[in-house]
Amino acid sequence: MAKDLYHQAVKTALMNDGWTITHDPYILSDKEQKMHYEIDLGAEKLLAAEKGTEKIAIEVKSFLRQSLPNEFHSVFGQYLIYLEALMQVEVDRILYLAIPLFAYEKMKEYLFLVHLLEKFQIKLIVFEEVNQTIVVWIK
Repeated sequence: MAKDLYHQAVKTALMNDGWTITHDPYILSDKEQKMHYEIDLGAEKLLAAEKGTEKIAIEVKSFLRQSLPNEFHSVFGQYLIYLEALMQVEVDRILYLAIPLFAYEKMKEYLFLVHLLEKFQIKLIVFEEVNQTIVVWIK
C-alpha cells in the first residue's frame, strides 16, 4: 500500500513526542472474517509505571484534494471501518486520524464536518508538516 505524503512527518512528530513506533504499517488481518487492512502506523508510549503503556494506531491523511468535504467523506468512512476492525483485533489500541494543520483549520469552516467529528468522537492528531511536530491531540 502506498504511503501518504505526510507519513514520515507524522512518524517523526510522534517520535519527537516520546512515542515508540512499533508498526509501520499496523496490519489488521483476520482470515476467518476475510479482513485485511493496513493502518499507517502503530505506536506505544510508556505513561507511568502504575498506568502501563498507551497504544495507538494512526491513519495519516494529507487532505490535498480540491474539495475538502469530498475527501473528508472517504476519510471518514475509512476511519470508521478501521475503528471497527481494530476493535475486533486489539480493543486496547486507540485509533487516531492524523491530519495537517492547514486541513484542520479549513475543516472548522464546515460545521457539519465538525459535528461529525464530535458526534462520532473521532480522535485526531493535528500536525505541522514542515516542522514535523504535533500541534493538537483531540482525544
